[in-house]
Amino acid sequence: MEIVLIILAVFVLLLLFKGVVVIRQAETMIVERLGRYHKTLESGINIILPIIDKSRLIDWRYVKTDPSGKYMYMHSKTPRIDLRESVYDFPRQNVITKDNVSIEINALLYFQVVDPMKSVYEISNLPDAIQKLTQTTLRNVIGELDLDQTLTSRDTINGKLRVILDEASHKWGVKVNRVELQDIVPPRDIQDAMEKQMRAERDRRATLLTADASKQAAVLESLGQREAQINNAEGEKRSKILIAEGEGEARKRVAEAEAEAIRLVTATVKETGGDPVQYLIAMRYIEAMKVLGMNSKNTVFMPYEASGVMGSLGALKEMFKAAP
Repeated sequence: MEIVLIILAVFVLLLLFKGVVVIRQAETMIVERLGRYHKTLESGINIILPIIDKSRLIDWRYVKTDPSGKYMYMHSKTPRIDLRESVYDFPRQNVITKDNVSIEINALLYFQVVDPMKSVYEISNLPDAIQKLTQTTLRNVIGELDLDQTLTSRDTINGKLRVILDEASHKWGVKVNRVELQDIVPPRDIQDAMEKQMRAERDRRATLLTADASKQAAVLESLGQREAQINNAEGEKRSKILIAEGEGEARKRVAEAEAEAIRLVTATVKETGGDPVQYLIAMRYIEAMKVLGMNSKNTVFMPYEASGVMGSLGALKEMFKAAP
């Protein structure tokens, strides 16, 4: 009896131990009672009936690293459903664009289980279904675009994929949060053609920039030359004006000085009783003879009216004698 009681006590303890289930935060578990859905366990301590209540396994995908450090995606069956956001990195696949160009694309899918019961009972293999749905949807979306649109419209493609996948996976209890295209790899010949096109475009832009710079330099140089010519002309004009004003002022001063000298001489000659006109004529003759004598070495010039000149000189002599 003691042995039987001990066995019964151990059995009861095992049942109690099996009946207590601890669920971690952000995880859940589907419990079936006698093969039918019973309840979804929340995080914390939960009590179930052993043998009668059993957890339902779900296919799940998780990341594992190999000895070389490379990520490997493994599939397994687990009773616990992760409610956190998960990311699936799908392998690269061939997709044909609208203009019949075969390209390779791999994508990242961010999703979250929002209804654990649907993720278990509405689909048999959730990771595989999500992967196949993503691949087929990606082929359909890329098939509506040509190569240039595919390479330049990643945000548009990501948005279309997210909307389509979210609507299709809603009945599975899954919420697709984001889809990102990682790499878009065209064929090698297309890459070479694109590189040549980009190189030609860069050369064209460089030529246009060089031509525009040369044009701007020529325009600026011509403007500078024009400004310089205008400034030189203004300077010459101002210089000539100043020179003319200076010459005019000088002539005016000389004329005023000559007028003053003539006035003084006339007054002096009148005081001595001489003829001012003859005096001035005699002075002019003397100056002219002096200039002729300096410019000519072998020629002697005699004035036409020598008697008049001598008379003027005589008058001048008499005027100097009379002067005090």
